[in-house]
Amino acid sequence: MSKKWFKGLGIALTSVLVLGACGNGDDTTEDTGTDDNGAAEGDMIEIDELTVGFVPSRDPEDIYVATGPLEQILIDELAEHGYDVNEVEISVGTSYEAVGEAMSAGTLDVGFLPGGTYVLYDDGAEVILTSTRAGLNNDSEDPVEWNENKPTEPTDEQVTYYRSILIAGPSEKGRELADKVNSGEELTWEDVNSASWSVMNSSSSAGYIYPTIWLQENFDQSLTDLNQIVQADSYATSFVRLAAEEIDLAVVYADARRDYAELWEGDYGRDGDIWEETDVVGVTPGIYNDTISVSQFSDIMDDDFKNALQQAFIDIAQTDEGREIIDIYSHEGYEPATSEDYDVEREAQQILRDLTD
Repeated sequence: MSKKWFKGLGIALTSVLVLGACGNGDDTTEDTGTDDNGAAEGDMIEIDELTVGFVPSRDPEDIYVATGPLEQILIDELAEHGYDVNEVEISVGTSYEAVGEAMSAGTLDVGFLPGGTYVLYDDGAEVILTSTRAGLNNDSEDPVEWNENKPTEPTDEQVTYYRSILIAGPSEKGRELADKVNSGEELTWEDVNSASWSVMNSSSSAGYIYPTIWLQENFDQSLTDLNQIVQADSYATSFVRLAAEEIDLAVVYADARRDYAELWEGDYGRDGDIWEETDVVGVTPGIYNDTISVSQFSDIMDDDFKNALQQAFIDIAQTDEGREIIDIYSHEGYEPATSEDYDVEREAQQILRDLTD
């Protein structure tokens, strides 16, 4: 599978993505007399190329490996809904913003976007599905309950939200903060401001937006007020830094430690397991789940095709192979979604803007 990387709007419009092939206006041919999928009975609507982009919330190489089979599976599934797609092209963005910008430019047809990224780019992206995932045995906003109930494990319940947690690592400062929380004391602004943090980019719900809200609610401060803060290009990078004791605190999605438990003692070189050497010291409010969104400026996108894509992804998620693919994002299924579902996320974005103005 070819690997295409995109970095911002300017690059997304050039040869790095090579996504423009779908936008020449000649990619779809449609006969008259259509059924519910937009295809004439016995005929297929032809699409030359469908481009699908993923944000780099996991290591990009891992995303490529996991999503590679999606290319043919999506072709086969869309054929069941009346669409003859010649090629599905998978890309992983160099940043969350790069994916959103490519969708706004119409050079990317479909994007797997976190809620925060979607609402930032909803002038060019339209949500069609929200992901569901297994609930967790920890769902309290009290970090002590997470630390007394290790490890964090999935339940049978499917939910449409998740939380961000603030993880204290094995560094001296990290252990100091964890011990304070676990003894029942509340952290002070001086505590968190004296620690070094790893965060994601500013459009990441779990890695930036909701941790900022947590700081605002608890200390009337934001991430930009911290003395020691570094941005990571993926959660993997945050865990590498945490394991190396280069940072004291990392903001991650609630079940992230499950995804990096083996690497913690393997590639990341720790002697103890991740559950022994890390603790939760902060928990954010619930975050509405990731989206599958489509570009409003894609030349191949119409209501019939959006409906077909909705059903295709719902059906794919119900197969063993499909579940294995979407597990890279901890997705377990999909439900139809509307823009209004993400109004709370818009409120969170506004809070963030107010804090940084």
